[in-house]
This record gives sequence, structure tokens and C-alpha cells, in this order.
Amino acid sequence: MNKKEILEIRKQFTPENCAITRICGCYVNHEKEKKTELKKAFLSLPEEEAFKYFDIFRHTLSGTFGKNLLPMELPLDAELPGGAQEFLLKLRDSKLEDDMLIEEFYDKVITSYDYPENYYIILIHSVYDVPGKSSDGTELFDASDTVYEHIMCSICPVNLTKAGLTYNAETNNIEDRIRDWFVELPVKGFLFPAFTDRASDVHSVLYYSKKPEELQPGFIDHVLGSRIPLTAKDQKTTFQSIISGTLGDTCDYDTVRNIHDNLNEMLEAAKEAPEPLELSRPEVKRLLERSGVPEEKLDGFDDNFMEAVGEKNTLLASNIASTKTFQIETPDVIVKVNPERSDLVQTREIDGRRCLVIAIDDHLEVNGIEINL
Repeated sequence: MNKKEILEIRKQFTPENCAITRICGCYVNHEKEKKTELKKAFLSLPEEEAFKYFDIFRHTLSGTFGKNLLPMELPLDAELPGGAQEFLLKLRDSKLEDDMLIEEFYDKVITSYDYPENYYIILIHSVYDVPGKSSDGTELFDASDTVYEHIMCSICPVNLTKAGLTYNAETNNIEDRIRDWFVELPVKGFLFPAFTDRASDVHSVLYYSKKPEELQPGFIDHVLGSRIPLTAKDQKTTFQSIISGTLGDTCDYDTVRNIHDNLNEMLEAAKEAPEPLELSRPEVKRLLERSGVPEEKLDGFDDNFMEAVGEKNTLLASNIASTKTFQIETPDVIVKVNPERSDLVQTREIDGRRCLVIAIDDHLEVNGIEINL
């Protein structure tokens, strides 16, 4: 899936475009007990209630692609008879009208979802009649030949509202506010099948995590049958490790700065592309070559990359690049530079010591005080 396809599905969560046929929900308390369940046609919900669900569903498909939203391919073992794919397809094809399947799904979530407080599992079934598109990208709503049938799960924390005072309009008094249990916006969720090339992709799932570094590996493995992807932070750490391992004792300031500059140039060139910029092993190798890494140092690169990332896996450029800052750190000093002006900082030997030299033009401030140059 790409960003445009995610946005296309998000647009369905409005009263005008709603393609949801059925909604099921299960409220689970902190002792992992099912306290109440919901099963009904979505269009039978009161209008105000439906609006609040729409907000939850839109948030389940929100955030940064590659950080909060992770497309994951199902491994071969998940597609074997009795695997996760078969179960998810049964759930979708049942249109959420098979109570035993739904209960089995809830049990899978409750068993594997690691959360110590109360939460609400929401599961919906949708049938989206995908409009065709003309050669100029205009949607042709009367020329659809694709139906995208899917399920989506959202997991929302349920917490007590804060204590406080409130104004009671009926009594015209300021009173103690009644605390009640509030369903918050989702922290986890998934869409199955994925919507790839504007059609069903039963070999992939789109996973949502509000906190990119808390992916819930047990949930991903047990419910989705997928392998745990590298988080955005892990991808950056892995990339840094590959650079250090490849360059070894030739890892100097100028080479690292060149890698930073070239990587950001690649991101800038690809910013209008519908697909995020992914870097495979050959592409990372070319990046290092362009940045001045000696040829002899690249001899061990392939092994370093495959050991850290995998032979066929890729790194998202947006996860490994530092687009907002260029940071130089010593044990006692941290220097942050506009990433577009990394050329202002150089390393030089002065009086026998390696030093950072920062070019100053006509303006310098120290703790907010302008210094007279």
C-alpha cells in the first residue's frame, strides 16, 4: 500500500461514502474478561454514535507511513492451511455474522495483546466498490469493476475521565463532575487484506501503532501471523551500524556528512512520489559509493547489510535520514546545524588538536544575546 491508497480508504469513513456493513465490539477489563459485546449493522447506529466511530477508524489509518503505518507481507507459513491468513479470510468472508469466529478472534486478541488496563476491540466489515480511473487520474464512479471487501480492527484504551468540576445547566450550579469510562482513540489496529494497486492483496496486511516503538510483537505474531518489522528507530540504528561496520577506521567526518547530504537529496527528489523511498542493498551500496566510501571498504558491505537487514528487506529512507537536524556530538559539546548547511562545519587540525570549525557570517548569539563580531 502507498499513501494515496491509504487516503482513499480513509475517505470511506464519512456518512456520504460509508461502505461499512457490520460492526462488532468487545469491551475487555484489566483482568482480560469480556464485559460486554456489540454486534449490529453499522447503518443502524445513531448518527452521533456513528460519527464517533468514523473518527476512530480514520485514526486507525493515520500517522506516518513506515512509522505508525506498517505494510507487512504475510510469510509462507501464515498462508498454509490453518494459518493466520485462512482465519482472517474466513472472518472477512463471514461478513462478521459468524458468532463463533468472532469470539475466536476476540480470544486471539485478548491472549496476545499486552495491555494492563481496560480496552475496547472494534471490528468492522466493509465492501468498497472501487471506482475506475481515466488516463488523467479522474475517478469514474460508473465504471467500477473491482470490489474491495475487507475487515479492520481498532483497539482503543478505555479510561476514567478526569475528576473535576462541571457546570450543570439544569440546576444552574457548578458541581462535581461524574466520572465515567471513556473510549479513547485507537493505539493499535490493522486492515486486512491490504489495498494494493487499488485492489485486495490477501498476502499483505496494514498494521497501525500509535507509538512506533511499541509494536506488540505477540499480537502481530499470534493474530496476523506476520514477522515483526524493524521499527523506525531500529532501522536508523541498523543503518548507523552498517555505516560504522563498513567504514571501520576510515569513518571520517567528511564521508558521513556526504552520506547525510546525498540521502537528503534522494528524499527531496522523491517527495512527490506516491510510494515512499525504500533503499535495498544495492541502492544503499550506491549511496556509499557516491559519498566517497573507498572501494576496498565496500568488500564487506553486502555481508554487513544482509546480516543486519536481510537479503530482500529494505530500509525506508525517511526512517534513516536526519532531515530536521545535522548533529555533531563530543563528550562535552553538542552542535546542531541546519541540515541544508552542514557545509558550515569542518574539521581541522589547529595547534596539534583535531577541532570543529564553524563558519560565522554576520550574526552570532549566545544564550539569546547578540555578540558583536
